[in-house]
This record gives sequence, structure tokens and C-alpha cells, in this order.
Amino acid sequence: MSLLSPIALLGRNCIGLMAAIGRISIFFFQTLSHIVRPPFYLKEFGHALLTIGYFSLPVVGLTTFFTGGALALQIYAGGARFSAEAVVPSIVAIGMARELGPVLGGLMVAARVASSIAAEIGTMKVTEQIDALVTLSTHPMKYLTVPRVLAATLVMPVLIAVGDSIGILGGYIVGVTRLDFNSAVYLHNTINFLEPWDIISGLIKGAVFGFIVALMGCYYGMNSGRGAQGVGHATKSAVVAASIMILASNYLLTELFFSA
Repeated sequence: MSLLSPIALLGRNCIGLMAAIGRISIFFFQTLSHIVRPPFYLKEFGHALLTIGYFSLPVVGLTTFFTGGALALQIYAGGARFSAEAVVPSIVAIGMARELGPVLGGLMVAARVASSIAAEIGTMKVTEQIDALVTLSTHPMKYLTVPRVLAATLVMPVLIAVGDSIGILGGYIVGVTRLDFNSAVYLHNTINFLEPWDIISGLIKGAVFGFIVALMGCYYGMNSGRGAQGVGHATKSAVVAASIMILASNYLLTELFFSA
């Protein structure tokens, strides 16, 4: 029996994982079906745009600014070994637009927004406010999930665009002030080597990451356990799941966009 215990534990974990994937998939398709059907709660949608988008600007901006500066320093240090210091502007711009801007922005928004959504909806479930919505003939998914998912999907590309710009600015400031780049040359190399698809691919990633963040927050909030411990567990699970799914989907999208 002791020899079979690890195998049984592995089997239970695999079954639990597949069941969780199935529940999330059902929630995903239910959300998609409700997005295209009325009624639409515009007030909740506007509030979600403000809380997810505008209030996330400071954390996304600071993260990308310092990342762009650190990236410039690292690329310069590595390029100096091969007398290739001139590649700093182009690689900073491409790296921020394709990868670091969307991924870091998505992770920071996941930490801020997924936890907030899960805690808010989880608290509503614990205090039976969701049951009150059903009593008032208001579908909880339409009122709570759809506005947040739609708002996050639409506003994340804007956050990523702003974050990319601030990150490139951070690299520019470090390049000009610390690495003795000529300002005009730095800007010229940045513009010349940055192609439209580099920017568009990052914005598409941002929309996908925004959808994931809001979906995970809503899913774990809706399925929160009772009491403060249940809400805390839902909040933690939402952030972890959103972060892992962002990293996994980033690889899949990168493979899709740039494998050729």
C-alpha cells in the first residue's frame, strides 16, 4: 500500500487539475456567451474601466520605466564585450514592445486587479450580496463578470502602449545620461529598428492578458469559500493562476507571432 500511495496522490492531483481546467473552461465560455447578449450594465463597465485602467497607470509606468533603464544598462554591458554598444536603442525598443512591456504590465495588473476583483466578489459571496442579485432578477455573471472582463480586455492594450513608451523613455534617459549616447542618434536608431508588428503584437498580448486577469479574478471570486479564509484563498489563487496563465500564453503567442 505504501508503494502505491505516491501514485494515488499523483492521480488525485491530476484529476483535480483536469477538473479545475474544466470548470475554468466552462466559466470562460459562459462569459463569452453573456458578453454578446443584453442587458449591458454601462455604469459597472465605466467603473471597471477606471479602476482597472486609470488607477493601474502608476504601477505599470514605474515598473516599465525602471525596467527600460536596467535593460539599457545590461545590453550595453553585454554589447561592450563584442563592440556592439550601438544596438542598445534598438534592442531596448524591441524588447519592451514585444515582451517586457506586455508581460511585466500584465503581471503587475494581475497582482493589483486580479486580487482586487477576487476579494471584492468573494466578499460579496460571503455576505450573500450575490444571492441578493439573483433575488432581484439580476444575473451575477452579467453584472459582475462581463463588465470587468470586457473593461480589462479593452484597457490593457492602452496600458501596455503607455508602459512601452515609458520603458523606452527610461532606456533613452539612461542611454543619454549614463552611457553617453547622442540623443538624436539614440532616437533615430529606436525609430528605425522598431517595426509596426513589434508594437501590434505587444498590444494583442495586452488584450489577451487583460482578459485572463479579469477572468481569473472573477472566477475565483465567484467560487470563493466561506469566511475570511475562503476570500483570502480565492485572492491568492486568482493572482497565482493569472500570473501562470500570462506567462504560458505569452510563450504561445510569441511562438505564433514570431516562430517563422
